[in-house]
Amino acid sequence: MTMELRTLGRTGVRVSPLCLGAMMFGGWGNTDQHECIRIIHRAIDAGINFIETADVYARGESEEVVGKALAGGLRENVVLATKAHGTMGDDPNEFGNSRRWIVREIDNSLGRLKTDWIDLYQIHRPELDTDIDETLGALTDLVRAGKVRYIGTDEAGLTLIEMALAFVINHPAVTAAITGPRTMSTSSPRSRRPTCTSRTTCSTGSTRSSRRG
Repeated sequence: MTMELRTLGRTGVRVSPLCLGAMMFGGWGNTDQHECIRIIHRAIDAGINFIETADVYARGESEEVVGKALAGGLRENVVLATKAHGTMGDDPNEFGNSRRWIVREIDNSLGRLKTDWIDLYQIHRPELDTDIDETLGALTDLVRAGKVRYIGTDEAGLTLIEMALAFVINHPAVTAAITGPRTMSTSSPRSRRPTCTSRTTCSTGSTRSSRRG
């Protein structure tokens, strides 16, 4: 039976309704990399074409496992998402949403994932000490450079999303911003999270299954 596919926001990209989260691949969970790779291959064989990880998961090991699993030609047919923000070293600047860190960490993630581009690059957490233009300006440059196809946020309050929308509308290099599973503040009256999917629109709805991480 063929897996049902859905459009990721309004990007035109077709993804499986289930996204394989890789948080527990590596030192945070399953330390048997061969078994983790088998799980990824089994998911792909079952029709899942959407995989998400993050740099901070097991300090990069999760990305490395995903990269190994997608080697040998599988990468082209997988919509690959990862995230940045978490602490990745002892240096106080190896963390956060600054331009300095984002433009450095994207290359680190690309290396661990053994790929030339990320389909969906997300900011893992908000950081109030960093101006939103600083973060989104850096992400825009990654889109222009061809390292990232779409940008998003995994966990942020509604105010940050509204600010991001204003930025997206005025920066044509950003083609989409897909929000993650925990984007609504507790004070928001809306029951469903917003998905900001173009330079001019923001609609509510979900593009992937609920999950932890």
